[in-house]
Amino acid sequence: MASHPNLDPELRAELEKLFVPVFDASTATMEGIADHRAQLQVMLAGLPAPESDVVIENRYVRHPDGGPGLRLRVYQPAGSGTGRPCFYWVHGGGMILGAPEMDDHTLVGYAERLGCVVVSVDYRLAPEHPHPVPVEDCYAGLVWTVENAAELGIDLERLAVGGMSAGGGLAAATVLLARDRSGPAVAFQLLLSPMLDDRNATPSSHEFTESVFWNREANLFGWTALLGDRMGCDDVSPYAAPARAEDLSGLPPAFIDVAELEVFRDEDLDYARRLVQAGVSTEFHLYPGGFHGFDALIPATELSRRAVETRFAALARAFQR
Repeated sequence: MASHPNLDPELRAELEKLFVPVFDASTATMEGIADHRAQLQVMLAGLPAPESDVVIENRYVRHPDGGPGLRLRVYQPAGSGTGRPCFYWVHGGGMILGAPEMDDHTLVGYAERLGCVVVSVDYRLAPEHPHPVPVEDCYAGLVWTVENAAELGIDLERLAVGGMSAGGGLAAATVLLARDRSGPAVAFQLLLSPMLDDRNATPSSHEFTESVFWNREANLFGWTALLGDRMGCDDVSPYAAPARAEDLSGLPPAFIDVAELEVFRDEDLDYARRLVQAGVSTEFHLYPGGFHGFDALIPATELSRRAVETRFAALARAFQR
């Protein structure tokens, strides 16, 4: 990837200095996922806590299948308040990895700068919990957030749902569920490099057999974990792969961004186009020279700063009344 002619020069220079731990799907096994998760937990435990007055607490609610222990990580701006906007967040990790804590610094930033309550859902992961468990967990957490809006000081007219990568795909699916079940009224969706299409048939899906973080092989691995042998079949639900949805009308306004040099590029381009054609107001950004997760890995470049500020601006506009 560092030799790709379109790679942003600042990103290229920084990549040459970094050791980037890459999820290697060629050697990964479904049984070995636990080792990757354990390594992630060790890394998260070593991260310093955000220096902020934002109050972070874990809340535990029932899973949609009746079991206890669905964890929601709540970020409250300092001081008591009511009528605050809410940003409901779904973490990434390819459907197989991840935890809310890996986004602590990012979500604290949203709470500080936008004065919003943030709720991040710790959905159950594949392959132990295949579709529909992850998206049903995400939807259950959203319903809980709405039902407890008064306690959390949330203005339900300013409820946004967002996520990154696999979390972006689950966020899009959660919004589809909310529409189709006449559930929570979502005002805005913020989808960052969302993982939307299990068919893996687009040009970019085939192009990026090598990437910094998430290449074609890893993507096939993640979708297989979620769907098993059904991956790519005709009967896959749009609540598993939102690109499968035939009708995108009636969805809330959307923001979608994606990098030029990643597998998700073309499916995200297509989803944005279809949203617009369905009458959904949509803002779309394609970051030239970027790769999947470039802004998180190398935040100090001009491209990374621009991507982050553009997201803040979009969410701030969505929260205006």
